[in-house]
Amino acid sequence: MIRLEGTSGSEIATAITRERHRMGSPTTGMVLTMLILADESCQSDATAAAVTAARLHPMRIVTFVPRPQDRDTRLDAEISVGGDEGPGEVAVLRLRGLLAEHANSVAVPLLLPDTPVVAYWPAAAPDVPGDDPIGRHAQRRITDAAAAVDPVRALQVRRRGYQAGDTDLAWSRLTPWRSLLATLFDAPVPRVQDGQVSGESDDASVALLATWLEQSLRVPVRVEWNQGPGITSVCLQTRSGQVRVDRPDGYSAELSRPGSAQAQVALPRRDLAALLAEELRRLDPDEAYQRVLEGVPHD
Repeated sequence: MIRLEGTSGSEIATAITRERHRMGSPTTGMVLTMLILADESCQSDATAAAVTAARLHPMRIVTFVPRPQDRDTRLDAEISVGGDEGPGEVAVLRLRGLLAEHANSVAVPLLLPDTPVVAYWPAAAPDVPGDDPIGRHAQRRITDAAAAVDPVRALQVRRRGYQAGDTDLAWSRLTPWRSLLATLFDAPVPRVQDGQVSGESDDASVALLATWLEQSLRVPVRVEWNQGPGITSVCLQTRSGQVRVDRPDGYSAELSRPGSAQAQVALPRRDLAALLAEELRRLDPDEAYQRVLEGVPHD
């Protein structure tokens, strides 16, 4: 771990390059730069998840921790390159005092040339991520509605401020559910008449899944809120009976449908590193997310 106090973005970039040379690896091999905007309460978990994701997507991780309450205006950094931190490069920067408002100027010399940039807000996010000074650097901008006080209302904010390249981890959490539900229609299924998604109160993923089903099946889909955890069941009413997926424990699901024996399906809730790794597999705009986000009910 390299610690720098009262430093600058250029000095941090130089320190990373110097450490690469010291390790005998002047060529970084990084495929992207991830910029994380976080406070002290979540920066450690967000950075650790990105480090784990870097094992699949080698990248430079720059975590900005604004500290406007500090009296001194300066930039402090903790840097690690390779080793126990994985194949990537990690810099955790504390922007103290007045510098807290200038993460963009600090970021510029730390961006890897000729590689994509991903911005990630693990907690509070700007209303329009694409217009944020950090967001303007990024081809992909990741938010997490689950971190908001009112996650479903946060989706409405995401919808109003959407720009191509935006995505939200509330959508990423649905990938296993969407895949499982899609496989149900590999074999002939009687016409679905309506549906219901049940899940934890104010879970943004519940609202997104109900909207996705409504758009895909073109039938009304209700939402039933409960204690969770997360999404607990999906019920599709057909002319021949109910098609149900029940996951009361957040780990495994029971699949039942007319004319077939019940089946157990692994459907665990994934950790943050897995969600980030999934989002980094594609850096083009997610048109499916955009369509579903536009269809989420709003006030």
